[in-house]
Amino acid sequence: MTQSQSRPRTPANWHPAGQEREGLWILTRLRDFVDDIANTSPARLALTVFAAVCLLFTFLLSLPASSADGNVTPLHQAMFTAVSAVCVTGLTVVTTAVHWSFFGQLVILIAIFIGGLGTLTLASLLALMVSKRLGVRGKIIAAESMNNAGRLGEVGTLLRIVITTSVVIEAVLALVLIPRFLVLGESFWGAVWHGFFYAISSFNNAGFTAHADGIVPFASDLWILIPIMSGVFLGSLGFPVVMVLLQNGLNWKKWNLHTKLTIEVSLILFAAGSVLWALMEWDNQRTIGTMGIGDKVLHSVFASVQIRSGGFNLVDQNQMESTTMLLTDALMFAGGGSASTAGGIKVTTIAIMFLAIVAEARGDADVKVHGRTIPQGAMRVAISVIVAGATLVSVGSFLLLNISGAPLDRVLFEAISAFATCGLSTNLSAEVPPAGAYVLTALMFMGRVGTVTLAAALALRQRRQLYHYPEERPIIG
Repeated sequence: MTQSQSRPRTPANWHPAGQEREGLWILTRLRDFVDDIANTSPARLALTVFAAVCLLFTFLLSLPASSADGNVTPLHQAMFTAVSAVCVTGLTVVTTAVHWSFFGQLVILIAIFIGGLGTLTLASLLALMVSKRLGVRGKIIAAESMNNAGRLGEVGTLLRIVITTSVVIEAVLALVLIPRFLVLGESFWGAVWHGFFYAISSFNNAGFTAHADGIVPFASDLWILIPIMSGVFLGSLGFPVVMVLLQNGLNWKKWNLHTKLTIEVSLILFAAGSVLWALMEWDNQRTIGTMGIGDKVLHSVFASVQIRSGGFNLVDQNQMESTTMLLTDALMFAGGGSASTAGGIKVTTIAIMFLAIVAEARGDADVKVHGRTIPQGAMRVAISVIVAGATLVSVGSFLLLNISGAPLDRVLFEAISAFATCGLSTNLSAEVPPAGAYVLTALMFMGRVGTVTLAAALALRQRRQLYHYPEERPIIG
């Protein structure tokens, strides 16, 4: 294009009004883009938003101001930490309290809070902020993510309730923890910082610690451990359950099926985990074998709460018995409640599959529980989530075995912890080369958004068929 053919650069092009029009044009295009994705593929929007958030915090943690020594943190370490925080995992390649400056730790804490809201919540918020509305499909996914399908007009209110609930619970936990840190001799601002850090980290099931030795120095301090356990357990139930509890209290008859199944399975796993962990580690001199009965019970209960996603630990995971590590693998893979800050394949997935097995054993045509029938579509989604999770863990473990050369039990433990966004570690994350760190980073990201996005996508992809092929049953089992 010649100069005579080019667009003339008149003064209007450089006038603030012209720039304002260009800015409005860009905003309009962005609004249309987000609105189109929200309407056609909300799951893709959730994936895009979460990836963008992870990249943003990777950049912030790469800044010299984020490290304690003022140097630029290597990319694989910054990205690993950012994804671990946004995906509320808790795995680390560097010591949080030592490597990161106050600014870096603040960035991590903000990432935990934002990531704890969940992929679908963040995507819905972005669509509301940019396009000022959610499409019908976007409203369906946002409503179903909080178990409120059928009340699409209240999605904006529900999102505000989710954020408000998070802030209130975290503030209460912080107000309980701050006085204890003051009693332990910390300065006022130090106690405030640690109180809010552990409150946000526990409720979001992140497992990050603000002390160089973690929470091990508080191993027998109930004033510290009980609030942390309470925050982790509440966060693992999920926002839909917490909202039902706030509305109906302990009135079992008014609970919906999701709330009943989530609380039932969570309590069963908690009780079973406490008893089994205690039995396996009771005489282990490397962990709790030398402690009194009271401390042994406390450690067992604390471990059972943390295993399913909390990520805080009082004992060295490398020193546990092999059977305890296998138990931990299973409970980490199970995870917590749907639409929660916990990870794993979720307890309702386990409940549905268990009920399906029982129904098949009894010869029942329907899968029934608490006077309700589980739809066939829900069982297909549950199977998809389990298979997808097992496949991701298998592939990740295979890659880590080749990269690190570490024993299978450590590799499997770390891979499941990353996928289930639990955060318990045998310290393999800090030992693997950068390639291994990227594998674990991918596992954390896919574990946080992969199965949820898959479930959301499958829930809406119900095509109408005008014909059926003849049925033929293959041999199974």
